[in-house]
Amino acid sequence: MFELTVKGRRSEISDVFPGFEERDRLGLVMRRPCGAVGASTLILATVTAFYDIQRAKGEEFFVYPDYFLFHVGGSFGNHKMLDIFPAHKEVVVEDDPEELLRAINDRAVTRLLVEDVEPGDPTFERPTLASSRILTALAYSPRGRARDADVEVSGNATTEAYVSAVVDQSEEVDQGIRDDVWAGRRGLFEDGVPLETYRRLGIEEALGMLASPTFRQ
Repeated sequence: MFELTVKGRRSEISDVFPGFEERDRLGLVMRRPCGAVGASTLILATVTAFYDIQRAKGEEFFVYPDYFLFHVGGSFGNHKMLDIFPAHKEVVVEDDPEELLRAINDRAVTRLLVEDVEPGDPTFERPTLASSRILTALAYSPRGRARDADVEVSGNATTEAYVSAVVDQSEEVDQGIRDDVWAGRRGLFEDGVPLETYRRLGIEEALGMLASPTFRQ
């Protein structure tokens, strides 16, 4: 269902998130309606890797990965079709970098996706920084293509059906915005499949992006 490359080389989730394991917690910060759609294929690939670990144990299981979306300043859609479930894993957070990092820390996020914006220079309290468990950070674009990308992830018709369901079920988002999100999504298709891109970040740079309101276009 997925194809991943890092610096142009065929890769796996463990290359994107070194040391990936079932106890990892993915978190994505979003500031735009249905913004997580821009990272949906990577989210689904990570969810699938989590379930692959469960299946490899050869036992029956009922579990959802502890993956979270942080909606900054308001609710920006319904993402349960990406296996962000139950609903309390879609966390509405005050638009303040300290509060945002505290929310990320409270959920022990280890792999963080942040919007591709110009980093700010926030000052975090020392205990907040000490509580961080972030091991890996990537920049994503709500439109699906980060600048200066070194990671690519493609899906297929099945994964796009889940993405379509997210847009359709996000009824709190204006229909015009949802139509625009889906139109932009169709622009990601190459050779018949959606292709998202990401840029790997240092942790300090990623934390700077929690503060900036300056969006890259």
